[in-house]
Amino acid sequence: FRGTPVYVQLLIWFNLALIFPILNLGFYKDEMTQVMTPFLAALLGLGLNEGAYMAEIVRAGIQSVDEGQTEASHALGMTRTQTMRRVVLPQAMRVIVPPSGNEFINMLKTSSLVVAVQYFDLLRAAQDIASTSFAVMEMFFVASIWYLALTSVFSVGQYYLERRYARGALRSLPPTPLQKIKAKLSSFSNRKAVAR
Repeated sequence: FRGTPVYVQLLIWFNLALIFPILNLGFYKDEMTQVMTPFLAALLGLGLNEGAYMAEIVRAGIQSVDEGQTEASHALGMTRTQTMRRVVLPQAMRVIVPPSGNEFINMLKTSSLVVAVQYFDLLRAAQDIASTSFAVMEMFFVASIWYLALTSVFSVGQYYLERRYARGALRSLPPTPLQKIKAKLSSFSNRKAVAR
């Protein structure tokens, strides 16, 4: 799933009825065109591709935790489940969260490819409006602004999530954007008062 383009995977899932016209599972039998709807093709194409990348991210995060942490928790009498939940995963999240957030934002932008399987999304809505209003470029700009707004919101959420999981690793947390703005405003007002 990581070795082929998402666009090709979407087209394969959507056109699966050309190879298997009837889906026969023994307890369920139906035409493949009835089963493989545009939504299901989009869900399988994007979900399996994203799942392959996320599995690698989680694996790398878990392996980044030092083996001594696991040995120490077993020495304290913790079970494997307790060790994973209380020791390994909290430390692994510092490594898992940044690339997971990036992958989620990337998938959000890649979701525009579901137009290929005739699924209705933001880009398809912009194209439909553009075809009736003849404002093609304007609608593409509007769609771009929406994608930019969505990715910006999720980027802010990712920043705060990364900040939360950095608590155990840093002596002091990095300032939030609001704290940075307040510091700049106070230093600006202090300079203004000194200049008078």
